[in-house]
Amino acid sequence: MVSADRQIRVLLVDDSAEIREMYALYLAGAGCEVEQASQGFEAFDKAIKGRHDAIVMDLRMPKLDGWEAVRLLKNRAQTRGTPIIALTGDSDIEHLKLARNAGCDTVLLKPCAPDRLHAAIVKLVGPTLAA
Repeated sequence: MVSADRQIRVLLVDDSAEIREMYALYLAGAGCEVEQASQGFEAFDKAIKGRHDAIVMDLRMPKLDGWEAVRLLKNRAQTRGTPIIALTGDSDIEHLKLARNAGCDTVLLKPCAPDRLHAAIVKLVGPTLAA
């Protein structure tokens, strides 16, 4: 649980700069501290180096996809307990099952309203000052 006296730290991962910016602006306005990554290797590196309260992960990305990035993060001691929300435009039921099997705590489908994403983050990690 995150204490109400500090911001929720979120790592937002998506290969679309426009999507990252939209969600980052909303989450920052809602009181979150947001770090961004554009692909799986970058996300893995930032997650290992940072102390994020939640990770929002696109699944279909070049180089290292979100499914594999999630598996790698859930197998590391320092990131194993970090909640991961898959945010994907892929509604294929098998791909959604793969996201859960990889270790995603929640799966949200794009297009997803930014307030719905924020609510999912708060539900997983606790309240923010701006909630």
